[in-house]
Amino acid sequence: QVHLVESGGGLVQAGGSLRLSCAASGRTFRSSAMGWFRQAPGKERGFVAAINKNGGTTNYADSVKGRFTISSDNAKNTVYLQMNSLKPEDTAVYYCAVRGGSWYPSQREYEYDYWGQGTQVTVSS
Repeated sequence: QVHLVESGGGLVQAGGSLRLSCAASGRTFRSSAMGWFRQAPGKERGFVAAINKNGGTTNYADSVKGRFTISSDNAKNTVYLQMNSLKPEDTAVYYCAVRGGSWYPSQREYEYDYWGQGTQVTVSS
């Protein structure tokens, strides 16, 4: 089992920044990827960004490219999502997830095995 704990969410004005963290504990994988997904009220959960275990490959949703940056610290088993130039439409619950057994940072939600509980991000206009 993998236990994921997200933190860093909150309320911010449009144009502001937040940094989310996701700390992983428990089972480790030789190859893995970690991703961020989000779910806005009344919408399905969708992909935001992902990174492979060694940090060499990243993947972003078009809606966040150039504004969000995903990074990882393997020594701390933690992945970060730096969110800049936030917009009201970024308001959502943000979830981190682990894809075990594959290095590729997929956009497909069903390819992720373990999920955190989520952290709320609210961007006011």
